[in-house]
Amino acid sequence: MEFNLKKALVFFDIEATGLSVVRDRIIQIAMIKYTPGNPEPEELNMLINPGATLISEEARAVHGISNEDVARKPTFEQVAQKIYNFVGDSDLAGYNSNRYDIPMLMEEFHRAGLELDMDKRSTVDVQRIFYKMEPRTLSAAYRFYCEKHIENAHDALADVRATVEVLKGQLKKYKDVDLIQNEEETIKAPIQNDIKVLHDFTTDLKTIDATQKLKYNSEGTVVFNFGKYVNQPAAEVLYKDRNYYNWILTKEFSSQVKQMVRKLFKEYEKEMEKKEA
Repeated sequence: MEFNLKKALVFFDIEATGLSVVRDRIIQIAMIKYTPGNPEPEELNMLINPGATLISEEARAVHGISNEDVARKPTFEQVAQKIYNFVGDSDLAGYNSNRYDIPMLMEEFHRAGLELDMDKRSTVDVQRIFYKMEPRTLSAAYRFYCEKHIENAHDALADVRATVEVLKGQLKKYKDVDLIQNEEETIKAPIQNDIKVLHDFTTDLKTIDATQKLKYNSEGTVVFNFGKYVNQPAAEVLYKDRNYYNWILTKEFSSQVKQMVRKLFKEYEKEMEKKEA
């Protein structure tokens, strides 16, 4: 099966020193890029030196990569432009990518002086399809949809290849299949060979960032999900309380949150300027 693409789509997976998208660092990244009109996908796979951040024992137990394995590899800063160019303006897909891989990649790019703009990208989190339709792990998903076992599980390239095959299996299995939420709600054929449709299905529209500091309220307004301004409109708060705005930009918040905070502030500032004109 070929993906129905309007623009390039990059599947990717990362292995890291730990689970924190802010404090930990990428030690392996693998990408497979599908381009409209090109039957052969491109692959990118590399080990990365995390610098002063050591690989935790818990992380090593999962992916098997040691500090010695990456000691002589390039740092992320040294390969950032190559990865950034490979991604280009592609849509992004992965397994649990919305909550982990994408925000961690955004952090690494930010530290390297590059910004991964997500505004015009669709994202497909294959895990979200799987958890909504057949709650299981990636290995179980691979067995369920592909009737195979993953070789070298938790190697980034092996995992991303499995993720590609799982999505293809999902597209076949759930073609024209409705999702029955409960007795009163049914979603008509939510799994389609359309990246925007898959983006809408796999994206949690209530939360905005992976660290869940910002969310949409019932009126669709972005509000804070923490602190003294919890549930208050973020744009208005940021504009009126400049100290709070600057505090967020200088403290240990993810680059994803900071990117959204800057955007909300600028948009609200423009609205105020129009009203005053």
